[in-house]
Amino acid sequence: MDASPDPAASPDPATADATGRRALITLIALTVLVHIVFNGSRITISLYAISLGAAPATVGLLLGLFGALPMIFSISAGRVIDRIGARTPMVTGAIMASVGALSVPLVPGLNTLYFASTMIGAGFMLFQIAQQNVAGYIGRPEQRALNFSLIALGFSVSNLIGPLLAGALIDHVGSVMTFAAIGWMPLVTAACLAWGIPALPTIPKARTRERRHLFELFMHRELRFVYLSTGLVSMAWDLYVFVMPIYCSRIGLSATRIGLVIGTFAFATFLVRTAIPMLVRRLNAWQMLRMALGVSSAVYFLFPLTDQTTLLMVLSFVLGLGLGSAQPMVMALLHDTTPEGRVGEAVGLRSTLMNTSQTGLPLMFGLLGSALGMTPVFWTVAALQLAGCEMIRRHHARQQVDRLKSAHRD
Repeated sequence: MDASPDPAASPDPATADATGRRALITLIALTVLVHIVFNGSRITISLYAISLGAAPATVGLLLGLFGALPMIFSISAGRVIDRIGARTPMVTGAIMASVGALSVPLVPGLNTLYFASTMIGAGFMLFQIAQQNVAGYIGRPEQRALNFSLIALGFSVSNLIGPLLAGALIDHVGSVMTFAAIGWMPLVTAACLAWGIPALPTIPKARTRERRHLFELFMHRELRFVYLSTGLVSMAWDLYVFVMPIYCSRIGLSATRIGLVIGTFAFATFLVRTAIPMLVRRLNAWQMLRMALGVSSAVYFLFPLTDQTTLLMVLSFVLGLGLGSAQPMVMALLHDTTPEGRVGEAVGLRSTLMNTSQTGLPLMFGLLGSALGMTPVFWTVAALQLAGCEMIRRHHARQQVDRLKSAHRD
């Protein structure tokens, strides 16, 4: 459990802020170690399975196992975290990820990869839900958007390092030894957390062990819009990852050019997250989400209208700016609107929605693309993003009217 004192409770605001910053930076560094293994293992498992003669369907199953248990158990994990705190689940999740990665050099072979995929995926899920829960309580509530933007920036770093490190190691020492080379990283995270590093705030615990219904969260008007935003942002991101390589191949781009297009998107997500501290001083979270969905709608409408590499890179960059700014805002709003003692459950529900999207949308859009081509796929998502943007605009306008009425009554 989180036994360390809450730094935000310090009577000296400057000291509390400095303590919170140190805790957040340390937590991000420890998270990067776990996320590198999560990302690096996905490419290593794919290439090792192929080298063992696995069929594409088998490789797809192995990658699907990363999200299988998170899709089923994220909500339950969140409820447990609400009851016991974040530190123990983070330690457990980091150890699970390490055990999964190190199992491959201990028992090489295709069967071990099924175990490794499941353990790494489930361990990272448990770690991430606990981390996202406690991160919202570091510092003052008004610092949440900044906190989550810095965490997202850390994820961008590990998104880059994980595949690059795994690829270089595979070329030099082989897939099996790559697991041995990266599998120890989460153990460093687990050891630091077990020794009380960093000092974490005490999160509000659930006051009861009685079963609570998810319907109560969906009945919360603000949370419904947060989950709507989560679904739309996840849809736009997953569609890009899945469809763009297919679309670029169909229009005759080489593998190098496809890599440039997709790399531009990744670079933009990193770049915008460095600018979020400046953006949150000018725009609130709802405004940034509305802007992200509007940008996404416009880009997806334009994608099928061009087959030029340069234009696709420009559109990918703009899309990366929009979607890259959205995720920290969703997490900040989730903390701001969730009833006390249920943040872990709310984050778990968000994780379930995202894993369901990652599992189901590629199949759905793949069938639609096979039947009708890629243009209807792009334009369907563009229409959904635009509808979500308009709903958020109306919701934000209604919020402002309610605040004015409340101020007038006071």
